[in-house]
Amino acid sequence: MSTRFADQVVLVTGASSGVGKAVALRVAAEGAAVVLGARGKDQGEQVAEQIRAEGGRALFVPTDVTVDTDVERLTQAALTEYGRLDAAFNNAGAVNAFGPVAEIGDDAWRADLELNLTGVFYGLRHQIPAIIASGGGAILNNASNLGVVGMASVAPYVAAKHGVVGLTKSVALETAAAGVRVNALVSGAVDTPAFRASMGATPEGEAAIAALHPIGRIAQPAEIAALCAFLLSAEASFVTGAAVTVDGGFTAQ
Repeated sequence: MSTRFADQVVLVTGASSGVGKAVALRVAAEGAAVVLGARGKDQGEQVAEQIRAEGGRALFVPTDVTVDTDVERLTQAALTEYGRLDAAFNNAGAVNAFGPVAEIGDDAWRADLELNLTGVFYGLRHQIPAIIASGGGAILNNASNLGVVGMASVAPYVAAKHGVVGLTKSVALETAAAGVRVNALVSGAVDTPAFRASMGATPEGEAAIAALHPIGRIAQPAEIAALCAFLLSAEASFVTGAAVTVDGGFTAQ
């Protein structure tokens, strides 16, 4: 494993499981000090302990990304504990509202927007000044494949994720001259606990989702983490304002 994140500090939200956990483990293995944010305190602490047990540096901060003061505290923790912030992965998100738009209530609509879009906005608002103060770096926002295509019965989530792509592009233009690269991750279905608790809860459900991907399967978290680590690293120094796809061909159809 390389040491391309040596002496760097990387912040990850939604870090207690799934893709967030995989990215945290990957960048820690490559030398980063990782600041983990998630609502699940026990799971988040376990990820931090796993990183420390493997010789890495990690700090977990209980964080609800829909609460601005939580996100501010998470960012400040990176500066207090490690003295800088070089990169951030705004990953936290989930589907709250299912069904036709005409049947979705106000609370469910707002919940999807707050978690999947406003949470990213809060992250950017606090991360950008910290990264600029550290000399520049990278931010990656998880937009999922539904940030660039539509899907029936999850319209609020799709709307929020499309918003993440637009927000990413606009902020990338604002921060390019200051040395901050901002990109969006467009990922297909991933084998995570959230997937196993929802669409992948049955063999039939998993097969149906896998069939949507021309490659014939869903992704493993480590496959997504490999691309995320690249985009967060200096190796992607000419990549900004992009919606980068890792989806087994899903959006090529």
